[in-house]
Amino acid sequence: MRTICVLFSFIFPIFSEGCCGSWRDRKAAKRDDNQHYRAVEGEMFLMPCIESVSSCNNAKCSRTGEGAEGTSFDCGTKFSVEAKHAGKYTCSGSTFLFHLQVVKRSESSLGCFLSKESSVELVDSKGGTVPCPGHTCSNNTHVIWYKDKAAMSRQKRPFCLKSGGLYLCTVTEHDTGVYFCDRQIREQGVIWTFRRAVNVTVIRPTADNVTDPPKILYPNGNVTEKVELGLPHTLECVVHFLLERHFPRKVLWYMNYGGKTDNMTLVPMEEQKQQEKCEKFECKVIGRALIKQVTPQHLNQRFTCIASNNVSERSGTIQLKDIRVKLSSLVGYPVASLLLVVGLGIVLQVKWLEIQLIYRSYFQHRKHDGDEKEFDVFLSCVWSPPSTEVGGVWTLSSQRGPNRDEEACLAGVDPLITREGVSTLGPLEVMLPQVLEDQWGYRLCLLERDVAPGGAFTNDVVLAIQRSRMLICLLSADYLSNSNAVFVLESGIQALLQNSSLKLLPIWTGKASASLAQPDTPLPTLVQRALKVLPSLDCTSGQPSTSCFWRSLRKNMPDQRAKLDSLMPNQKVSL
Repeated sequence: MRTICVLFSFIFPIFSEGCCGSWRDRKAAKRDDNQHYRAVEGEMFLMPCIESVSSCNNAKCSRTGEGAEGTSFDCGTKFSVEAKHAGKYTCSGSTFLFHLQVVKRSESSLGCFLSKESSVELVDSKGGTVPCPGHTCSNNTHVIWYKDKAAMSRQKRPFCLKSGGLYLCTVTEHDTGVYFCDRQIREQGVIWTFRRAVNVTVIRPTADNVTDPPKILYPNGNVTEKVELGLPHTLECVVHFLLERHFPRKVLWYMNYGGKTDNMTLVPMEEQKQQEKCEKFECKVIGRALIKQVTPQHLNQRFTCIASNNVSERSGTIQLKDIRVKLSSLVGYPVASLLLVVGLGIVLQVKWLEIQLIYRSYFQHRKHDGDEKEFDVFLSCVWSPPSTEVGGVWTLSSQRGPNRDEEACLAGVDPLITREGVSTLGPLEVMLPQVLEDQWGYRLCLLERDVAPGGAFTNDVVLAIQRSRMLICLLSADYLSNSNAVFVLESGIQALLQNSSLKLLPIWTGKASASLAQPDTPLPTLVQRALKVLPSLDCTSGQPSTSCFWRSLRKNMPDQRAKLDSLMPNQKVSL
């Protein structure tokens, strides 16, 4: 049929003017370099081009005047025109300029315009007319049509003009798009080109008998969306429709409380917006509903999207969930865990010395009680002036060490102290060597007795500590003020850190205690930190008058090589 039309147009050209099938190149009227265009606000507008300029395809038209910065469009650009686009434009590479006036749809200048003229559906493989909006309201019947930026007169396809409308002899799917019609209006001596847009959609020949329901792409089923209270949120429903005639494609949002579908109402808003994009014989419709401010009531409601055509309806639901609830678990807990790990790391770094001393003092030393050493105990003390106080009580420190059985000791009877033992009590510096060596059978090392004179003091101290299984320091105010004595204590602490087989036991004597001792010369930092955590024994007076001290001391002593059970009955002072 198309071939017959073409042959007919060549054979009878005079009759083909304005008739279907004419391929004749219809030239548009020659334009002046200064033109006036009028467009309707909200409609698509096609930026004009100049056919006489060879570079018009790359020309850019820019608005001039105050506040026109950044308002420029390429030749042939399509855009939704707004009131801010009105003004005077000049195009690069030519002297062409034009004035653009934007009128509102409600103004009387639109005349007898009908809204249905802005869009039209044409059936594939058939002929169809594209009307020019408002054409019947004007006496001027001359209309120029465009698709994209090219005039229809430049496109080699069968068409003709009927009463200002564009009649396409045979419609194909490629005819879908936006068409523009120009008609001229003279007002007060000025000729205005009124450019209007028409959306053309090509549908299937069977569009009147659609049998497929709409398909909801999102939300597909029940969907949960994350929101934040107090902020706006847009509900979006994406639906796929087959093109059909005489039935509108509807996508609406409803809400219902608690999932009950028997009492649904439209989402309260000013207007529910719907956007369509059609390709070939299918349309993708997006229905949006805006919630201006999300409230706690919205979290208890379900929002239902209902899409319908002349076949049936389909629906999908969305439930809102406060994002802050999940953020508190996904962000709060990991952050708290990270802070805890960092805090523990800082504590370990600051207190690493104390942790090492506690571990080696409480958990490691008894594993090495059987190690071969020349001496069992290295005793370090400073002789103090005789004290007039007698009858003092020796107890375990209430702040140091694992031996906290003071109440048990003091509450019991003291059968281990005989009359002879009590009568021979004296200063601890005198009694301790006697008890350790004579009665308990330990091998004792004293610097003034067991180390050859004439050597270097520091070397003698280090060597004596290495040769001993245990270091006992009798701490007092005089001891902590003596640099040589403090050196022995510091060397023992360093040896404990390097060799876990050494046992270090400070014994506080006199009125000085571990928490109150403040010597004139500040103690080394290592000594100060070690004395806070090392297990120790305390004495509140000058004499050990009860068995509690000796029992606690014996528990902290290393295991003896000899069998002490055979020696115990013959001792004057019981253990």
